[in-house]
Amino acid sequence: MAIKTQAITQTELIPAAPSQVFKALTDPQLHTAFTGAKATGEPKVGGQFTAWDNYISGKYLDLQEGKRILQEWRTSTWPEGYPPSILEFKFKQKGKNTEVTMVHSQVPSEQAEDYAKGWVTHYWKPLKAFFGKK
Repeated sequence: MAIKTQAITQTELIPAAPSQVFKALTDPQLHTAFTGAKATGEPKVGGQFTAWDNYISGKYLDLQEGKRILQEWRTSTWPEGYPPSILEFKFKQKGKNTEVTMVHSQVPSEQAEDYAKGWVTHYWKPLKAFFGKK
């Protein structure tokens, strides 16, 4: 069986500085605060993490404060035999906001549509609301 994957690319404007958005995505306490689901982990290269009450797990491959996050990423419903996906966030200052470009590659094709919707519902909307309150 050939493994079919695809990439999801999304760009969002978040009402916060790049360093704040970076921290919200890597600090387990802030991640838990904006998603409402438990996150764990150590934000350092090689560090492991979980999010959404262990639904998501992975490893940090690269961290550049306020600029870039690169992770291996999978979920508890990941199809057997598939390698982890690669998730990259890039941050760019846009006035008082941060433009976040996310490229989620090597996603199993049969799950890509659900994950694309999930990023909007479970990350972008709560992140905007979280920083919108501050």
